[in-house]
Amino acid sequence: MVKSVKVGITIGDKNGIGPEVILKALKDPRILSGITPVIYGCESVLNHYRKTLGFEQVKFERVSSADKAAHKQINLVNVLKNESSVKEGSEEESSGSLAIKAIEVASADISSGKIDAIVTAPISKSVCQNAGFDFPGHTEFFISLSNGAEGIMILTSSLMNIALVTTHVPLKEVSSFITKETIVSKAEVFHQSLQKDFGILNPKIAILSLNPHSGENGKIGTEEIEAQVPAINELRTKNILAFGPFPTDGFFGSSAPSNYDGILAMYHDQGLSVFKALSFDEGVNYTAGLPIVRTSPDHGTAFDIAGKNQASETSMRNALYSAADIFTNRIQHKNIHADPLPVKKREKMDNWRSKPRDSKKF
Repeated sequence: MVKSVKVGITIGDKNGIGPEVILKALKDPRILSGITPVIYGCESVLNHYRKTLGFEQVKFERVSSADKAAHKQINLVNVLKNESSVKEGSEEESSGSLAIKAIEVASADISSGKIDAIVTAPISKSVCQNAGFDFPGHTEFFISLSNGAEGIMILTSSLMNIALVTTHVPLKEVSSFITKETIVSKAEVFHQSLQKDFGILNPKIAILSLNPHSGENGKIGTEEIEAQVPAINELRTKNILAFGPFPTDGFFGSSAPSNYDGILAMYHDQGLSVFKALSFDEGVNYTAGLPIVRTSPDHGTAFDIAGKNQASETSMRNALYSAADIFTNRIQHKNIHADPLPVKKREKMDNWRSKPRDSKKF
């Protein structure tokens, strides 16, 4: 059993709500009972928010490296040599540079085993890209470091687990990605994650249709006939319990979601619009299918409320606990499936019946 999971926390955009929700989530000392937090960021930025938001009681210890982090305390790896000023709500290149540096250092540390999991505070994609971050978002960055692993975005809460076939793709291009092969590949990763990361033995997965009314037998689109149904049939041959395709409106307008362990949406807003409407304050974004564990809150930088002490820390706290839980579940799954006992073939019933029975034995 893992006593404490060392979780790296990247600071995100310093002018957004990332530093605020990090401090708020770590304010309750009970979180230190099973998590050793390591913040990757800037000491001057955190001190700015501690002072302006009245969180002086949230104390952290600066460490030279994550492998020096101590249990029962908040640890800080300062990724900048100099101080960094804060302008709440502003989009500036220095924010992107700090966010990128934190991500890069934390990624190197998890690769070398200095931390067990990563939780990323929200970044501004445009700010980071202007500062040299050549990726649409965190998800694509971590996938690029994972030696060709098939990554998939999962939004998870107490209500549901939703995964996406496509993520940051223009809506007009989505249909070109909806092929039988892609759906099967994503569903397999989703299935494996539900087993390994969430501890669900034999998960049931609902597949959402791409078109309204599931295409109405080809009258409103043919992707269901040409790609989705064949994909579901192939998944069944792989002993994956996939069902559908279900029309999105009817599916979420009924009790159907509670009957499934996972829901596979075809595109970003098909899954996230419903998820955030129902689980915005508590949802967690998880990048499944990778050799590392990475989660994040399911909200953005929220520049409009940055520095105003209005941001909820619930999603960040849940992201921290989810990262620790998934890391622990992976260890348990590995231990359970390590060196299984050999399965002996049973004698055929006919041979058993033909043997003389000993009346003294049952």
